[in-house]
Amino acid sequence: MLPNQMLDALLHLPELRVPKISRDGRWIAWTWFRTGPAADVYCAPTDGSTAPIRLTETPDNTWLASWTPDSKAVLVAQDRGGDERYQLFRVDIANPGMHPLTEASPNYFLRGGQLHPNDRWLVYAANFDVASGEEIQPTLIYRHDLENGERVILARPEKPCYYVPRLNHAGTHILYTRKDRHPAGRQIWLVDIEGTEDREILNCGPSLKVYASWFPDSQRIVALAETETHRRLGVWNLSDEKLRWLIDDPERNLEGAFVPANGEHIAVVDVRQARRRASLVDPGTGEEMILPESPLNLTLQAPAEDGEWIALAYNSQQPEDLVRLPIEDPQPKSMVSLTKVWERTSLSPSDLTSAEDFRWLATDGLEVQGWLYRAAGEAKGTIVYVHGGPTHHSEDWINSQIQFFVARGLNVLDVNYRGSTGFGLSFQEAIKASGWGGQEQDDIRAGIEALIASGIASPGKVGITGTSFGGYSSWYAITHYPQELVAAAAPICGMTDLVVDYETTRPDLRPYSEEMMGGNPEEAPERFYERSPIHFVGDIQGRLLIVQGMQDPNVTPENVRVVRSELDQAGVPYEVLAFEDEGHGILRPKNLKVLYLRLVKFFESAFEGS
Repeated sequence: MLPNQMLDALLHLPELRVPKISRDGRWIAWTWFRTGPAADVYCAPTDGSTAPIRLTETPDNTWLASWTPDSKAVLVAQDRGGDERYQLFRVDIANPGMHPLTEASPNYFLRGGQLHPNDRWLVYAANFDVASGEEIQPTLIYRHDLENGERVILARPEKPCYYVPRLNHAGTHILYTRKDRHPAGRQIWLVDIEGTEDREILNCGPSLKVYASWFPDSQRIVALAETETHRRLGVWNLSDEKLRWLIDDPERNLEGAFVPANGEHIAVVDVRQARRRASLVDPGTGEEMILPESPLNLTLQAPAEDGEWIALAYNSQQPEDLVRLPIEDPQPKSMVSLTKVWERTSLSPSDLTSAEDFRWLATDGLEVQGWLYRAAGEAKGTIVYVHGGPTHHSEDWINSQIQFFVARGLNVLDVNYRGSTGFGLSFQEAIKASGWGGQEQDDIRAGIEALIASGIASPGKVGITGTSFGGYSSWYAITHYPQELVAAAAPICGMTDLVVDYETTRPDLRPYSEEMMGGNPEEAPERFYERSPIHFVGDIQGRLLIVQGMQDPNVTPENVRVVRSELDQAGVPYEVLAFEDEGHGILRPKNLKVLYLRLVKFFESAFEGS
């Protein structure tokens, strides 16, 4: 396949997000990117009897929020141009059409959205004061009456915190998260639907995190809780308020656990060296069934008929797919696709480059992993791709940007630096020892040096890019590394001044910065200054392309404005690629085409110049 054909094919290869099973188990819905000008919501019957049904067709990204209790409709959330100020809609499966439930373009950030069993109340969270009509710092829980428009505040957390409230099936109680005790912590609170009783129920320590979700019986709660060394899995019961631990193993890396809306067993996500392993736990006996190994990353979604399960399956040569599979034999040959994703693309597995596990030692001896993608023949250069987060990790999956780089003759290393998930809690927490701009950046540098030492990369022919924290890391590299190590950087929506970023980002993201940096800018001024690339732009030796979504509420365009002023003052040349209709990350296919072509041209030119 020719490079231009490859690009068009990649930009039309659907990317699947947030699958959710209906309560009756007959349907599964999800968000698909790249099936139109923006993300849209689809559903399919779990028996595989028909092709997916398109539920929305919109000019702006639309996300699946929840199923209605009767399993006949979904709630979806749509923003404008990536500004993350969502409006909720109802879409009926039998007669798709977007029926608005909340106001368009609100002056606040809305989280979640579930319909109460009475079909009248809508539950969500928003950083909004209904009395004044003003946006506020904390995120409150609202019960919104769809008949008369009345909004009742059910819970008032003291401090900002990102969370999605979870209403139980019976409609009696809501689970939600607070971070009132410590920026690094996460405690679980429970409030009743009348808002008369709001209390903390799960707290493993002020700086430790707990994650929780309901069983379908509306009485029990799945809890995934941090210790100092690992996460453990337990069940909390509303009737006696006791917590019983089912898995407490320091050797395990549990990163997810939930009970499907139509299920009884706990589906567990155990990530081992950035590879997913699925298992099922009987909540009564604690007995665990670990699925046999599969060449695909698997996340179980829900039980189906005849003992089969629906799972999300993918790797670097298999697009994200929802499949039916026998849990005793989770091999590709035994899977039946519900999305029929291969029917939507001209690509075949052989067109896609597989991910190769690549390892190196950091300067302090810590082993670091990345995914290496090798170009066919002699490479024109090497791109270091840095994932965002940093509390996230890159997997063996299809990244269209990476695949296009490889198709154009560039090697790519996708780095899982310290601070990444996927390698255990200790590895994830290690980034906090020195904060952003510390040892995790040394990990990236050591990876570049390992590529050069192994002959995979050549001095002066290495570029770096990434979005969000990957953009910040790109800024860090171009302001700190010699041109022999990094000849060019293309930060996408990356932080440039950590103080400006803290002051202009969404309120619910500030505790995350405090957690990672050991305090806010007033408490840790030297660290915020030293770790901000803006103060070192005069040291840039290589080429620079700044990419930004102009509606980004996370890493706002103010980061670009202030750094451009410093670059101009220092006489450092740079290029800018701004997208007016994008937010935190470039997502629209038409914009991705512009971005990918510009990135390849930029890096090739930089490598030729070196």
